[in-house]
Amino acid sequence: MPLACLTDFQAFARERLPKSTWDFIEGGADDSFTRDDNIAAFKRIRLRPRYLKNVVNVDTRTTIQGEEITAPICISPTGFHCLVWPDGEMSTARAAQAAGVCYITSTFATCALEDIAATAPRGLRWFQLYVHPDRQLSKQLVQRVESLGFRALVITVDVPKLGNRRHDIRNQLDLKLNLLLKDLHSPKERTSMPYFQMSPIDSSICWNDLSWLQSITRLPIILKGILTKEDAELAVKHNIHGIIVSNHGGRQLDDVLASIDALAEVVAAVKGKMEVYLDGGIRTGNDVLKALALGAKCVFLGRPILWGLAYKGEDGVKEVLNIIKNEFHTSMALTGCQSVAEINQDMIQFSRL
Repeated sequence: MPLACLTDFQAFARERLPKSTWDFIEGGADDSFTRDDNIAAFKRIRLRPRYLKNVVNVDTRTTIQGEEITAPICISPTGFHCLVWPDGEMSTARAAQAAGVCYITSTFATCALEDIAATAPRGLRWFQLYVHPDRQLSKQLVQRVESLGFRALVITVDVPKLGNRRHDIRNQLDLKLNLLLKDLHSPKERTSMPYFQMSPIDSSICWNDLSWLQSITRLPIILKGILTKEDAELAVKHNIHGIIVSNHGGRQLDDVLASIDALAEVVAAVKGKMEVYLDGGIRTGNDVLKALALGAKCVFLGRPILWGLAYKGEDGVKEVLNIIKNEFHTSMALTGCQSVAEINQDMIQFSRL
């Protein structure tokens, strides 16, 4: 029986993957309230369709950071793709290229960056960076991704410390014993010591350090993990190019706002001075439309990409992207939108339930 929606891929992946891998992918922080609320929050928003409009030629194309994509549906940074498919991030990159969307490659990729770039040379790729305590290592990595044709640098800001992920604790998950991250060895360390055996994330990084990042790259810098107007305003002050409104899929701090509930506040705070994107809880084409109606320029998919990868590698990711792109096309037609530019806040209302 063909898989018809993203949750079909979720069910397949749950059956196929080892329990510890599934729990690692699906798990949230603490009680997983925020993880689940990311999805539930979309159901509190209703659509207000307009009819008797010409929707013969619905156009889902848009741009992000000046680059055209076929639909405002791209791929979030998630690590360890080789856990779910042998070719890992290379399969994901090829699927993104075929779909004409952006793929944000994670610092914790399990394929070499050169291989990811070479396997999908025409693809639009951004790179997600966790700043390492050894700034020279971070600098070398940034310069490397720039030389490989990555088009933006995405700084994840919501991980000064890993969240309390109970499933991984119960499963005694120890990724450093199973995976070798090929891109992240210290310049002083040329052995096969996995990156996770070092201190991977600089918990001291703060707003004033962004000027250092800006000094070592010509790439636009995007901040991922912003949830408040105060931090959005600081992003504007520090000349950041974009924000991904995200709570890390509910994997970091539990009991924060669902991403979609934080979106409008951030959009209002930046006052059109940068693009704002959304990550978290997107499962249908209607969800994409709701996010754009609230001011997102584009949405990014995390877990559903891994479900597709677990299903059939590159072809599975293509199927996931095609399904949600087709759903979004239908959502646009049925609400009376011929182009992405026509989507606006008048198309939604919040339920009182």
